[in-house]
Amino acid sequence: MAMLELHNVHAYYGHIHALKGISLTVEKGEIVTLIGANGAGKTSTLRVITMLLPPTEGQVRFEGEDLTQYPTHVIVRKGIAMVPEGRGIFARLTVMENLEMGAYTRTDKKAIEEDLERVFTLFPRLKERRRQLAGTLSGGEQQMLAIGRALMARPRLLLMDEPSMGLAPILVESIFETIQQINRQGTTILLVEQNAHMALQIAHRGYVLRTGEIVLQGTAQELQANEMVQKTYLGMA
Repeated sequence: MAMLELHNVHAYYGHIHALKGISLTVEKGEIVTLIGANGAGKTSTLRVITMLLPPTEGQVRFEGEDLTQYPTHVIVRKGIAMVPEGRGIFARLTVMENLEMGAYTRTDKKAIEEDLERVFTLFPRLKERRRQLAGTLSGGEQQMLAIGRALMARPRLLLMDEPSMGLAPILVESIFETIQQINRQGTTILLVEQNAHMALQIAHRGYVLRTGEIVLQGTAQELQANEMVQKTYLGMA
């Protein structure tokens, strides 16, 4: 049984048919990436998993359980957290307060303290800036904070939406190294990323979306070798 399974999922924004029969799986321990152009349905897929965009048809299962019956905050308690596109940090709260917000569904104080230390080990910069207002952080630091806040929920599945967006190349490499480290520590990851080159370097498998449909899937190596992927997403002639 896959950790996450979407089967024939359809979803709409008003009259716009955003997802047209999406089916995919994520196995425990994997990094799976969704690649595609703007408007392909990548973010909509993550929103469906967290019920921010309830599907009109199809199944969404996490560890065998149907998620469509639950609101978003219950899904977080069940072990899914998201790093949203654009980071979504609370600008007027301190770094520490943002991290504490990530653990708002939890009551296990000792484990929360352990996870806080884990975040500070991953991102020493956040420890240095823990009393600083989040809105005054640099773009790279805000991305670190968004990831750290999601990890404070202690997710078994981490959804990441465009973590490299707007970052300098040297920071992009650092963020992707951190994603691999989080995965090695036992967290399964579903990664939405326009930087297909970097995403396929760290992913185990991937899906290519186009206008709400999956048009290609395979191992990261298979997708990297695919002529259409090379031309359309990897910038290779």
